Amino acid sequence: MKDHGSDMNGFRILAINPGSTSTKVALFEGDGALAHKTLSHSDQVLSKSKRVLEQLDMRIGAIQEFLEENRIVLVHAVAGRGGLLRPLPGGTYRVNETMLRELAEARYGEHASNLGPLLASHFGGKFGTPAFIVDPISVDEFEPCSRISGVPGIERQCRVHALNIKAVARRRALEMGRALEDTRFVVAHLGGGISVCALAGGRIVDSTDALLGEGPFSMERSGTLPLAGLIDLCFDKGLSKEDVRSLLSRGSGFTGYTGCGRFMAALERIEGRDTLPSLVFEAMVRQTIKWIGAMMALCKGKPDAVILTGGMANSKYLIDAISACIGPFAEVISYPGEFEMEALAEGVLRVLQKREPALEYQGHSEEHLLFSD
Repeated sequence: MKDHGSDMNGFRILAINPGSTSTKVALFEGDGALAHKTLSHSDQVLSKSKRVLEQLDMRIGAIQEFLEENRIVLVHAVAGRGGLLRPLPGGTYRVNETMLRELAEARYGEHASNLGPLLASHFGGKFGTPAFIVDPISVDEFEPCSRISGVPGIERQCRVHALNIKAVARRRALEMGRALEDTRFVVAHLGGGISVCALAGGRIVDSTDALLGEGPFSMERSGTLPLAGLIDLCFDKGLSKEDVRSLLSRGSGFTGYTGCGRFMAALERIEGRDTLPSLVFEAMVRQTIKWIGAMMALCKGKPDAVILTGGMANSKYLIDAISACIGPFAEVISYPGEFEMEALAEGVLRVLQKREPALEYQGHSEEHLLFSD
């Protein structure tokens, strides 16, 4: 997937994307990746780290081996996956000391992506090149009224798959021959978590909460819940705050009902006409359709497209089920998989080619503590 004008023009960009059990790394130049690899990290190694920061040296070593294996000695910039920072508009940000300090402190929470800027900074220093992040997890472009939840003291949060969502929005705008600023899209990222967003001019003006909040349930996450049942769960089951967080973010959804947390395994059970997985899957699809419809209404008319992306978008069964309901009202476009590595490189390229300014990260302020407990 290429952004407008994304011929790399000789620029070599190293992209680094740390996940919970692996680190994706790729070197981009010209029309695509010169080298790429997913570096897997064993549970035995990861279990030794009480904090994500303790994995930094291990991941540096794994990336260094990748560089040596591929004889990579020239890089013009390094792009890292952005971690849990204060809420901020989308764009390409220089990695600076304020950002590194807040991520090292895990000020806004522990997450594997916190290592992205730290790794980018390390290898940027090694190659003598600038380091950047692109559309981090904490992208927040909500309109003021989107933040109001209905309960004073509880604020709606934008926690979505921003990097991939913005990448596919740019791709669709390019295919339409339209400037991103002149488009209105609804984008649903269908993965381990499900994000459904309304985009106006490329900005995420409203969304579900893919981590722990509202929206459709997914393979592991609960999504929106009936409040009476949630209150009973919190007060009548003897669960701690951390127990509840873990249950709602990792032990709910399809996993909670069926004990099956892998999407392909779930489809196999459905194709085998297993009654419970089929019913739960139908419910997950229905909830996703309902939230897509809600975001379509915010487009103030028919959106230019409803875009489906993420790992689950590889399933024709799932795409057809959603399209059957949404298709009569809007064009449905599917971009299966994730385009995060390409999006990291393309975001940095836009800065290097001076098509977009590099943004400067400003640090902590009390009104931005949206990711704290």
